[in-house]
Amino acid sequence: MKSICFYFQIHQPFRLKRYRFFNIGADHYYYDDFSNEQIMQHVAEVSFLPANRMLLDMIKAGNGKFKVAFSFSGVALDQLEQYAPEVIGSFQELAKTGCVEFLAETAGHSLASLYDEEEFRFQVQNNCKHITRLFGQKPTTFRNTELIYSDDIAEVVYSLGFKNIITNGAKSILGWKSSNFIYHCATNSNVKLLLRNNKLSDDMSFRFSNTSWSEYPLTADKFIDWIDKAPETEQVFNLFMNYETFGNLQTRESGIFDFMRALPQFAAAHNIEFVTPSEEAKKYKSTGPLSIPNPISWADEESDLSAWTGNDLQREALEKLYSVSERIHLCRDHRLLNDWLYLQTSDHFYYMSTKHLTDGGGYNAFSPYDSPFDAFTNYMNVLSDFLDRLEAQFPSTIDTEELNQLQITIDNQEKEIARLEKELKAAKKVVKK
Repeated sequence: MKSICFYFQIHQPFRLKRYRFFNIGADHYYYDDFSNEQIMQHVAEVSFLPANRMLLDMIKAGNGKFKVAFSFSGVALDQLEQYAPEVIGSFQELAKTGCVEFLAETAGHSLASLYDEEEFRFQVQNNCKHITRLFGQKPTTFRNTELIYSDDIAEVVYSLGFKNIITNGAKSILGWKSSNFIYHCATNSNVKLLLRNNKLSDDMSFRFSNTSWSEYPLTADKFIDWIDKAPETEQVFNLFMNYETFGNLQTRESGIFDFMRALPQFAAAHNIEFVTPSEEAKKYKSTGPLSIPNPISWADEESDLSAWTGNDLQREALEKLYSVSERIHLCRDHRLLNDWLYLQTSDHFYYMSTKHLTDGGGYNAFSPYDSPFDAFTNYMNVLSDFLDRLEAQFPSTIDTEELNQLQITIDNQEKEIARLEKELKAAKKVVKK
């Protein structure tokens, strides 16, 4: 029996407001609240809410046979709780069906796995707690920001308790092999790799409404027929995409909702089932190892990191940001830590990409900036103010180890004060008696 695994990413960044050079030192709030609220509420209205209603109907109609999985970035969850709490409620309703799996990723939708292992670990653990608190489910499958993966990252993820990792079925690492199998990490056979079927996923998320596409219009029976006619040995078809495919990237008028609703009927006719990532990993054995020494992603034909680290602007911004990792890890200031998380979001560096100038890519489609340089300048102004605030609390003139010892002393003093206050309260009760 062949299996289809649907996984949807949910992410929106906290976009930065226009932040000029003269704002540095005078304005410590960095976000475009109006745009962030407007965009999130729009996406909730046209995509998340109707798509959730669709999936709930499909699960009920199929008596639990239809299954899907989601991953949320922490920055998306923060915005949903703030701007569209009804979306959280609709996902909680889906969670109660038992047919939805929630995955782990980085809280900041960050590139920390490439620059700061300690931060990466913290963000994954923080995201898991957030998911558990909201949906009552502890994630057991991991997907990194933009499906970024390498053998080294797999070792860190495994040490965090995950044995299943979702990543991209990139041509550069598969060669003649198919993405329609489960593989395992070359350096750790305990880690199973679930690979995105790029063609089928992109057929839905990018080509569905393209009238110049040779396969237009894409119908549910045609789509399932492609899967059915695949070689019998190929039994796992991982369809991984942005959840905004429904209603935003592909509008309701395109027929994407009707297409999705019809899939289970045609799948059942061909004895094709739907599984979650964790069910897939349990059901199928690995066909062999995949060696991925250099990080891959799900971006562009190259499936590399060039969308975020491909030019000098991006690398300078990232290096300057992560140069203060050790000091920020000593911080207890909630606002600083919150800004640190939001400034790591990969979108900020994506907006600085210049790849569209040579390959015609859609890098400007969702950018709030006029140019990559404009994105870089705005980000660096914000980062300069952030670094000044950090410097005020943790001066670079003081050695990091010395700062760490001072922080330990402060923490111990706080604990001692709390202990003494507790003893004082107890003594007062005795006096009253």
